[in-house]
Amino acid sequence: MDLYFTRHGKTQWNQEMRFQGREGDSPLLPSSYAEVKQLGHYLRDISFTRIYCSDSKRARETANVIAREQKQPPAVIYTEQLRELGLGSLEGKFIKEARQQYGSSLDALRYRIHQYDPLPFAGESYGEMLRRTKQVVVDAVEQETVGPLLFVGHGASLTGCIQSLAGKSLEQLRLMGGLDNNSLSILRVASNKKLPYQLIQWNNTDYLQ
Repeated sequence: MDLYFTRHGKTQWNQEMRFQGREGDSPLLPSSYAEVKQLGHYLRDISFTRIYCSDSKRARETANVIAREQKQPPAVIYTEQLRELGLGSLEGKFIKEARQQYGSSLDALRYRIHQYDPLPFAGESYGEMLRRTKQVVVDAVEQETVGPLLFVGHGASLTGCIQSLAGKSLEQLRLMGGLDNNSLSILRVASNKKLPYQLIQWNNTDYLQ
């Protein structure tokens, strides 16, 4: 069974370089819909059994565009468990300004997850984010008898989730970098459905014009 993962289309806060986590949610840029449609067209022959999607609006809109491009549109299941990492008081703040106060914590989030401390800004722990996102994927694999499945979510949470499911340690989760908007990553699940899953594609955007 193959598991496909994509990050939502680019949003207004992405463009403005603002933090956008579990609670923050800005609209997709008008230009993003065309790119999401390109991704949906690229995936139109895959015949997904189901789409699992964060219930944040930016992810829901992305999933709905992709689903409409499918030859046989699958059901979309929305869940808050696939939301982005919670960033507490940083939600909506300009990244440049936040770095002046929380530079070491934000560097850790980007490069050294095992040293990440969200307590100064009342953010969600990275471990809790991994627990909830991975549980969605593992439960879906156990429940679905056939695939493929598509998961639509967010940059930080999907990066950690995918790499962890592929067997990477906390220290290794960011070694391959993060995920671009509308990128495609794929994990392959063995017939016994046991972890780790095999990472066969990471952050591909070749189909975007």
